[in-house]
Formats: sequence, C-alpha cells, structure tokens
Amino acid sequence: MHKATIQLEALICPSCVQKIEKATKGLSGVDQDSVKVMFNSSKVKFDFDADKISLEDVEKAITALGFEVIKSQAKAK
Repeated sequence: MHKATIQLEALICPSCVQKIEKATKGLSGVDQDSVKVMFNSSKVKFDFDADKISLEDVEKAITALGFEVIKSQAKAK
C-alpha cells in the first residue's frame, strides 16, 4: 500500500468535498476507509494499492469532476 496526498485548487463548497470523496472511494485499488477530503486545506489523502491503480489514475478521476490538481505525492507505507 502507498499513502498519497493530492493538493487541489481551493474548494469553495461542501458539496465539492462529497463529490471528490465519492469519486475517490469508488476507484478500485483505493482503500475506501482511508479517504479524507479536507475542505479548509483543499487536500485529498488516501491509501492505495499501486498494483491496482496509479496516483495518476486518481488525479484523472478528480480532474474529470472539474477540479484542478496542483500537486501530488505518494510514498510506500
């Protein structure tokens, strides 16, 4: 498992958090229980299985919702 943090553009509404959380949790390879979307800091933190999904795939799912990814990082747990 890897631990990831994605920095997003500023989130402007609580429903944005729910959309991102739902999309991220729905991805195969992402540990659903680990997904945390932080409104104030505009970050998404989660654990994922690098053999099943890449960090880039998660970024694409978030950008497909209309949110800009500023930067991201992942490291092995």
